[in-house]
Amino acid sequence: MKLNIDCSSLERLKLLTGVNIYRFLGFNVDLKDGTLTDEINEDSIYYDDYPNWLLSNLLLNYSNATLKALSGDLVKLGEFPDGLARENGFIKTAITPIAEAFGGNPAELPILAKRFGGKTLQFGDASTEIPALRGIPLTYILYGSDEFPAFANLVFDRSAIDYMPLEALVVLGELTTSRLIEIKNYR
Repeated sequence: MKLNIDCSSLERLKLLTGVNIYRFLGFNVDLKDGTLTDEINEDSIYYDDYPNWLLSNLLLNYSNATLKALSGDLVKLGEFPDGLARENGFIKTAITPIAEAFGGNPAELPILAKRFGGKTLQFGDASTEIPALRGIPLTYILYGSDEFPAFANLVFDRSAIDYMPLEALVVLGELTTSRLIEIKNYR
């Protein structure tokens, strides 16, 4: 399936990523012609109109980025400019689903995240850093449901806001969460 991305944006993505086939979150995007394939599921919902539009817009936003060094400072969405206005919705769409899907078995989260290049961290009961897009790692921290309900958090490197607008970061977090849950349910 073809993404709705113009040739100049594809060329910028090629320069930004340094590859002809860009792999992220279980997707492969041919940066010569904008063809998308899904490594997880042949019947992917991302081949439908709205998810295709969402992925296309996410990558269009990303194509305008300039690679920067990570700050090493992890922040919640609400700590970005105007982030507090989006934080409650983000918790419902990107964070709570992780707690619900992985809270009963936190160790499963970093194992599945490795499929997306994730590395295991030492926060909470389980944590992982996933390179959602080159230069934009997302860190999931999970506390399992032993005595209390499971709790999760999703944090960004402070430099993420330099790559794309807040709304695009929200979409990236939601997409990463949905892909983690999809891979959990599909395997």
